[in-house]
Amino acid sequence: MTTGILTDTVTLTGRSLRHVTRSLDTIITTAVMPIAIMLLFVFVFGGAMRTGDAAPVDYMLPGILLITIGSGVAYTSYRLFLDLRGGIFERFQSMPIARSAALWAHVLTSLAANAVSLVLVVAVGVLMGFRSGAGVGVWLAVAGILVLYTLVLTWIAVLAGLSAKTVDGASAFSYPLIFLPFISSAFVPTDTMPGPVKWFAEYQPVTPIVNTIRDLLAQRPVSGDIWIALAWCCGILIVAYVFAMLAYRRRLG
Repeated sequence: MTTGILTDTVTLTGRSLRHVTRSLDTIITTAVMPIAIMLLFVFVFGGAMRTGDAAPVDYMLPGILLITIGSGVAYTSYRLFLDLRGGIFERFQSMPIARSAALWAHVLTSLAANAVSLVLVVAVGVLMGFRSGAGVGVWLAVAGILVLYTLVLTWIAVLAGLSAKTVDGASAFSYPLIFLPFISSAFVPTDTMPGPVKWFAEYQPVTPIVNTIRDLLAQRPVSGDIWIALAWCCGILIVAYVFAMLAYRRRLG
């Protein structure tokens, strides 16, 4: 049974990846917006922002990476909605295919597509002057956090795609996710913000994730933020996964 699910998931993931590779403009578009924000904040606002001893691009890159993921998962919801509307899931039901394989194919495709976008953004960051002396182990830890964050947002995207009534509604959920890093420590320290905004910035999920990635890349001791970040990610992931699976069963009967 497990082997069958894995085989079905790999097959459907290959199908989904082929669709992505035929429209690479979606990956490029996903990376363009965060890169534009990075260019704006580094070269226009960078001199006026408090980034301590860190270069503006070094300080801001962790937040830009999270914005990249938030932008990328919108396509997962969009593609899932189109599959549902096109009746492909009903066709899968008439075939000896594991029902969950279709969803996992979209999730794995999201991981792959977002990985490419993240590499593009980091490459541009390097061209803009980003530097880190972090070793392979640290970069793997950063990659692990980004993969976990991508999984969290992807399952939220799956839930949105299953629940949407229109194409626009399928991707509209991503706007708050893209905006969330702006009200965090991604671009300025939270102690520069007014009271209520500061409170929200300090206790929302993005801030500990950004702080953890920034400390890792700067080769500083990682604070307790890493446990808060992991707790937020795991908690939201479990809730999003459960509700997505419930919505999937309800949608297909």
